[in-house]
Amino acid sequence: MKTIQHWIDGAAHGGAASRTTPVFNPATGEERARVALGGSAEVDAAVAAASRAFETWSETSVSRRTQVMFAFRQLLVEHEEELGRLISAEHGKTIDDARGEIVRGREVVEFACGLGDVLKGSFSDQVSNGVDVHDFRQPLGVVAGITPFNFPAMVPLWMHPIALATGNTFLLKPSERDPSAAEFVAGLYRRAGLPDGVFNVVHGGKEAVDAILTHPGIEAVSFVGSTPVARYVHESATRAGKRVQALGGAKNHAVVLPDADLEFAANHLTAGAYGSAGERCMAVSVAVAVGAAADGLVEVLARKAREVKVGPGDAPGTEMGPLVTRDARERVENAVGTAAAQGATVVVDGRGLKVDDHPECADGFFTGPSLLDHVTPEMDAYKEELFGPVLAVVRVDTLDEAIALINANPYGNGTALFTASGEAARRFQRRVKVGMIGVNVPVPVPMSYYSFGGWKDSLIGDSPIHGPEGVRFYTRPKVVTTRWPRPAQQADAGFTFPTSS
Repeated sequence: MKTIQHWIDGAAHGGAASRTTPVFNPATGEERARVALGGSAEVDAAVAAASRAFETWSETSVSRRTQVMFAFRQLLVEHEEELGRLISAEHGKTIDDARGEIVRGREVVEFACGLGDVLKGSFSDQVSNGVDVHDFRQPLGVVAGITPFNFPAMVPLWMHPIALATGNTFLLKPSERDPSAAEFVAGLYRRAGLPDGVFNVVHGGKEAVDAILTHPGIEAVSFVGSTPVARYVHESATRAGKRVQALGGAKNHAVVLPDADLEFAANHLTAGAYGSAGERCMAVSVAVAVGAAADGLVEVLARKAREVKVGPGDAPGTEMGPLVTRDARERVENAVGTAAAQGATVVVDGRGLKVDDHPECADGFFTGPSLLDHVTPEMDAYKEELFGPVLAVVRVDTLDEAIALINANPYGNGTALFTASGEAARRFQRRVKVGMIGVNVPVPVPMSYYSFGGWKDSLIGDSPIHGPEGVRFYTRPKVVTTRWPRPAQQADAGFTFPTSS
């Protein structure tokens, strides 16, 4: 059985003697590989390699760095199918969905290809008599990314292309549940001409994470995951003097007004709630039905939930695959039972789903779409981030009540409004306390030239990811004040604080 190894200084690192943990195919429940588990020794080796590489990579021209990004981008295009199948086999999402995450990650590579323009500094002539000022940005050094299982290609691609294009070297700690995408990407970088040591991968769990958070040779850490872990990462890494991006959990609401097209809204809510089995930080987990929209919306949502085709991610026609682990399935199905016990109406019950058309999947981690109605904010199904294919319907009387409901929620990652009213949309987007908003768009993930990040408990600290904020995060400015006096010119040095003249 294959052992997925670390990637350090341009080569596989570690072997069969390393500590390992199984990697499963969620559709069959079978172990498909093992992944090495690293700790402080592997992190030390990766940081040492990255530190050596930084000395030359940071001095490499912007033109050369972007040439590598152009080549890497082309390799992502050429190997999209292969990488998509690899992701599907370890995560469980459909191959089409995996291709989608590769495309959205590739957009950040394309943004990184144009960083020559973004990195331009400013110049001010004659700010004082014979004095000019200009500024420029320089890379930090060795930076690290700690990424989740739900987007094994896309979320790391939101980090390392910008970090590398700005001149940093990178250490990636991917999820041990689906680690092969990181190994594959490391190989593509090498083929693109990236020097050894510039991009490194260390697999592992908490030991590896803690080693990254406290390592004195790492200047910054980017993290995406649950809110409790995001808080831990932010507190630990900032205490160690590092910059931190820490993106946490979500409870994304989609509001449906009575003037909305219910078929259109339900189509998009169904896809947003059950796509990737609900294992997305931008998944729609709460539908807020306003006034007269409620009964009709629930009726259409129920019909569409029952029509979702569940199966292995590589089977033609599959719309929703399994959950990533057996424990995840049990947690989601237990949450549906708890919701019923607390008074919610289980309109569609996905528990105990059997994928009869695929006997090889009898032991897979499948559950079906579940739809809950009459959910209230006091229920666990509303308060908890279920991270599974469960859509909860909360009924309110007015748009103002819907906005108040969203603003009272501790999370503020993404939200959406379905309406035909421009006035309602404008009021919603100005008043709702959420970082990313969609109007008739259920999953409002910004393009790469905007930054991604929520509010409240969905973003710990103040550093969003990718786009202009990513460039600022991975670089620091220098401001240079210059005077070139003529040989015969004598400038008096004053003992008072300098002022312009």
